[in-house]
Amino acid sequence: MFETKSYQGTKEKDYPLVIKQLEALLDGEPDVIANLSNASALLNQFLKDVNWVGFYIFKEDELVLGPFQGLPACVRIKPGKGVCGTAVSTSETQVVEDVHAFPGHIACDANSQSEIVVPIFNGNDIFGVLDIDSPIKNRFDEMDKRYLESFVRVIEASLSK
Repeated sequence: MFETKSYQGTKEKDYPLVIKQLEALLDGEPDVIANLSNASALLNQFLKDVNWVGFYIFKEDELVLGPFQGLPACVRIKPGKGVCGTAVSTSETQVVEDVHAFPGHIACDANSQSEIVVPIFNGNDIFGVLDIDSPIKNRFDEMDKRYLESFVRVIEASLSK
């Protein structure tokens, strides 16, 4: 059974706890949709000042909406389009301080001001992305990037089982 945690420490203290919680949630569960659903719920509960947390899964040469927490979202995104598509085409995490300044930003939620997108791989192949939006400009920093990439590595490890 999962208990809601009240994170009181710093990001440096709390992120490792969230990653351990993810490992426990994924342990022994082979279903990808169930795992991504729990992962999005976990991050949504943990992260402050976010308005959307979820996944897009790469299918038939485009990203397709997967499990998420937040308002309804864009269903399909082509590689190279918006922040998510850019993360896929570059294979690199995208940290966007101001989404309105990002060329080609796809606005699903008018309240979003900043965004971080981490690509997810299954072996050498793109599997999808973790996408997190915030209603606050400049919400995500280098520490978020580092720990969210570690969070995604746990998801990647569960894909290969």
